[in-house]
Amino acid sequence: MKNTPFDPTQYKIAQRQGWDQVAAGWRSWWKTFERAGQEVSDHLVSMAEITAGQRVLDIATGIGEPAITAAHRVGPAGEVFALDFAEAMVAIAQERATAHGRENITFAISDAEQLDLPQQSFDAALSRWGLMFLPNLVPALSDIRQCLKEGGRLAAAVWSTPDKAPVASLALRVVSQHIQVPPSAPGTPGPFSLAEALALTHSLERAGFSNVRSERITIVWEFATAEDYTRFQREIAPPITAMIAHLSAEQQSHIWQEITEAARRYATPDGRVEIPGESICVVGIA
Repeated sequence: MKNTPFDPTQYKIAQRQGWDQVAAGWRSWWKTFERAGQEVSDHLVSMAEITAGQRVLDIATGIGEPAITAAHRVGPAGEVFALDFAEAMVAIAQERATAHGRENITFAISDAEQLDLPQQSFDAALSRWGLMFLPNLVPALSDIRQCLKEGGRLAAAVWSTPDKAPVASLALRVVSQHIQVPPSAPGTPGPFSLAEALALTHSLERAGFSNVRSERITIVWEFATAEDYTRFQREIAPPITAMIAHLSAEQQSHIWQEITEAARRYATPDGRVEIPGESICVVGIA
């Protein structure tokens, strides 16, 4: 199937709408997600060498991570500025910050590729599973670098390859067995667009960061049952639902059942499902 030219403007519109549409799902599932995701937040904060009293920027904060983790590290004398372009997701982030008693976070609805921030105003920057969705990554990274003080660090996490991150790829793999998924145009962002070993490392270097290094971390998401995993995917992953929306109700039901059966392969003896996901964590110095 021939791919269509990538339109970054339409892509961003669709992304914003998609994230806003699944915000209710994230409100229901964030505790399940963060039981595993917290480990990556902690790892990024450590890689960025964040300390008390610092000012930290969180790019594409989603439901507020790693902003909330960083806010705890910098303490009351520090400050975190967290941005995301999906208004409904930012609302959840604000709710979570309030519940955690974090008053040192400022949230903003903003496009990560259109930063309007003072230069050299942050000690560190973070991004957890967000950079792979940016259509113009290197220019965006360059802007982030200019926001950092000299010697400030950017630490970011992206998904590894689909085979190493089934928690994020399993449902799509099943869907692709039933419908022809059109190939992505060159340069198209997406969950696995930075999954190759040196993709993000090279992007940071091109944006002017130095001493860039990467690490891999594998964490495991736990669901009460395989059916729970499927509900999780239905409620927080808009691309999957959109891809099969044209099929009959019976066909859709069959696909979701196959996703459940695929998840069941990760079942433990007591019926819980544990699905791993490897992330590539990269840090560079401004």
